[in-house]
Amino acid sequence: MKKTFGQLENGENVDIYSLKNNRGMKMKVITYGGIITSLCVPDKNGNQVDVVLGYDNLEGYVGNTCYFGALIGRYGNRIGGAKFTLDGKEYQLAKNDNGKNHLHGGIVGYNKVIWNVEKYDENSITLSYLSKDGEEGYPGNLKIIVTYTLNDNNELVISYDAETDKPTVCNLTQHTYFNLDGHNSGDALNHKMMINADHFTPTDVDSIPTGEIKEVAGTDFDFKIPTEIGARINNENEQLIFAGGYDHNWCLNKNEGKELSLAATTFASESGIVMDTLTTEPGVQFYTGNYLDGKIIGKDDAIYNQRNGFCLETQHYPDSPNHSNFPSTVLNPDEKCLTKTVYKFY
Repeated sequence: MKKTFGQLENGENVDIYSLKNNRGMKMKVITYGGIITSLCVPDKNGNQVDVVLGYDNLEGYVGNTCYFGALIGRYGNRIGGAKFTLDGKEYQLAKNDNGKNHLHGGIVGYNKVIWNVEKYDENSITLSYLSKDGEEGYPGNLKIIVTYTLNDNNELVISYDAETDKPTVCNLTQHTYFNLDGHNSGDALNHKMMINADHFTPTDVDSIPTGEIKEVAGTDFDFKIPTEIGARINNENEQLIFAGGYDHNWCLNKNEGKELSLAATTFASESGIVMDTLTTEPGVQFYTGNYLDGKIIGKDDAIYNQRNGFCLETQHYPDSPNHSNFPSTVLNPDEKCLTKTVYKFY
């Protein structure tokens, strides 16, 4: 089902599409930012629970600085100094993070544009966007196709397909905030989290990776055994203090570079909902909603306070173009950037 969701100041219409599977899951997506506005999952009693944070209206998303539910690009996460060098040429990007770094694609990233609908049926929608050469400082015309599919295994499958006509960097992700007890249920600190990673990338005070790839063993970042999100989040740890909680990239354990494998499992005791996150990407940014400040009024008049939701942003590592020891995000004209992420619910 397709409906009008609102209109931007420039007169462009924004539509909302409803998806469903045959097992009780429902999802809504808008063409602005490719944003997932709701995702309803059956809980342990068979009741529908909307597990994603968001707004009831377009105005909320247009003014949104938290990237609720949005597609992110051309480069998800941060680039230090808002610049990188590719083939000997330096590219300057927007300094939209702390006045000196680049975050989530810039001032008008993919979360702030209208995506075209290429295909739609009751359980799937395919969106496309042409990011032009020079947009937000990035080289090359980049054509992106993203497909959301809600299948009968209770999986939300997100497939990304991108190609360029010039060498560029590409790191696409999705920025949904989850709370498996419901978007309006308060903080998510009692959720248990397992992250399938032996290493993470420490950052400086501005959340830019230092370049170190550090073992999680014996640290507050070891989630190899399911652990409550809130168990160590307030510890006197420099990394946690810098970010106000968790806002870091974990280097996922992989047998092969591009296999679809388990990144994380999240357990909610109240609803009984379990979510597996699987991805072909080498990393996942686990973010605990540290910057939610209680001033945001979301769906159903819910007030979103700090740590009321968490993100599992599957990705390449932050600031990879400036760290030769990180997996490369360079995309050349003779290549395709093909990645997949699955959120599976039980």
